[in-house]
Amino acid sequence: MKLTLAFPSKGRLQEQAQEYFADAGLTMSKAAGARGYRATLDGMPDVDVMLLSASEIAAALQSGDVHLGITGEDLVREATPAGDSKIALVKALGFGFADVVVAVPQAWIDVSSMTDLDDVCAAFYQRHHRRLRVATKYVNLTRGFFAKVGIWDYRIVESAGATEGAPAAGAAEAIVDITTTGATLAANNLKILTDGTILKSQSHLAASLSADWDATAAGAAKRLLARMAARERAKKSFVLRTRLNGKPDAALSACAKFGVSVLSRPAKGNADGEYSLLCPRGALTDSISQLRKRGAAGSVLAQTVDYVFETEEPLIAAFEKLIKV
Repeated sequence: MKLTLAFPSKGRLQEQAQEYFADAGLTMSKAAGARGYRATLDGMPDVDVMLLSASEIAAALQSGDVHLGITGEDLVREATPAGDSKIALVKALGFGFADVVVAVPQAWIDVSSMTDLDDVCAAFYQRHHRRLRVATKYVNLTRGFFAKVGIWDYRIVESAGATEGAPAAGAAEAIVDITTTGATLAANNLKILTDGTILKSQSHLAASLSADWDATAAGAAKRLLARMAARERAKKSFVLRTRLNGKPDAALSACAKFGVSVLSRPAKGNADGEYSLLCPRGALTDSISQLRKRGAAGSVLAQTVDYVFETEEPLIAAFEKLIKV
C-alpha cells in the first residue's frame, strides 16, 4: 500500500512544512479533483498526502488512519495518554516552536511559581469551598504536570475558544495555553509562572505505531527520511577535497576531533592522494588548519552540496526499530 502522510492544511504551519519539504526537493502539489484534501510529493509516487489540521493529524496518528504526520509535539503529547505508545516522534523539524505554559493574572503579585499556585489553590478552596479553575485545551498535559508538581486542589475547565480570555471573562482563575512570545498573554494581563513551562514544543514528523505498515509503506517512509536527513546534513556541512601526503592518518585523526569524517580516500595501498571529507560548518577553519599542519598539499577545496547520504542512516535505523517491518 502507499504511504499516507498527513500534512498541515493551512496557515503558517503549512507554509513552513512546504518550505521544509521543498528545500529537500520534495515539492507538494494538490491532487486534481480532490477538493483540496489530497496532494502528492513530486518524485515520490508511493506517497499519498492528506491535508488535515494540526489537531486532526495528531488524532489520525493515534487512530492509525495515517502512517506519518507533521504536527506539533504539544498535540502529540496531548493526544497520547500517559503510558500509551501509539505515536512516536521520528524527527524534529526546526519550526513551529511554542511553549505550553501555566499562566495566572498579573495582579497576583505574590504568585510567581507552581509552589505559590499550590498555596493559592489551597487557600481558594478554604475560602470559596470550590476548587480553583484552570482553563485549557491541554487536559492531559495539564493533569500530568499538576500531578507531577503535587497540585490537586483545582479543576479543569475545557476551553473551546480563546483560552487567554478565560480569567477576564470570569470563566477561570488560571490557564494552561500555548505561547510563542508571551505577548498575547501579557496583552490579557497574564504572566507565565517561572517554573510553569510544561513543554517546549516544535513541529515533528511523527509515526503512527498502530497504522497498517507493510513493506511498501515502510520503504517509502525510509526513502523520505533518507532524503530529509541527507539534505539537513548537507546544509550543516562542507565537503573538503584535499591531497594528504606523508602520514594522512595523523591528519584525519586530528580533524576527527572536530567532527570531520572521511567520505572517500585513495585506493587501498596508496595513502598519498585525494581525500574527500565531511566537515561541520563551524569546524571549517580549525579543520583546514589541522590539514595544513599535517601534510595537505596544494589547495583545500571547501564545497557546498545539496545532499549527503550516509551508507548507514541513523534516522532510518531508529525508525526501523519503531515500526519493526
